[in-house]
Amino acid sequence: MSTQTPHSASIDLAIGGMTCASCAARVEKRLNKLDGVTATVNYATEKATVSLPAGITVDDLVEQVEAAGYTARPPAAPTTPDTADTADAADTADDETAALRNRLQVSLALALPVIVLAMFPALQFDGWQWLSLTLAAPVVTWGALPFHRAAWANAKHA
Repeated sequence: MSTQTPHSASIDLAIGGMTCASCAARVEKRLNKLDGVTATVNYATEKATVSLPAGITVDDLVEQVEAAGYTARPPAAPTTPDTADTADAADTADDETAALRNRLQVSLALALPVIVLAMFPALQFDGWQWLSLTLAAPVVTWGALPFHRAAWANAKHA
């Protein structure tokens, strides 16, 4: 006995907030709990391919993913590719890369003096530990913020 109706459709959802393969498994399990739905989630591409019967809407799928603690976007309406859309997508990717590059450069600039002071006793002076703490604190907090966010998300999902 098949669980799919003859009027089934297949769509792709963009899934956000996944940090590991178990996150993908959790989303897949949540989507497959719906009657007649067959879902496959790919962590690497952050997409879910979902085969759904006529009675299930895309909003139902998005609601299930969000209930699991992740984000989901329905597929964008197909448009003709023009240079403005392509340029916007490239700019967005460049902005994300630039933000990570800036985070790395600032963290590196703050961490190098700490490493040098710790490794060479001849450069150490009274109170050098306080300078090291002051320089390392932004690296541990702001520089590692993406890691802290991922750890918090994983802790919420147990």
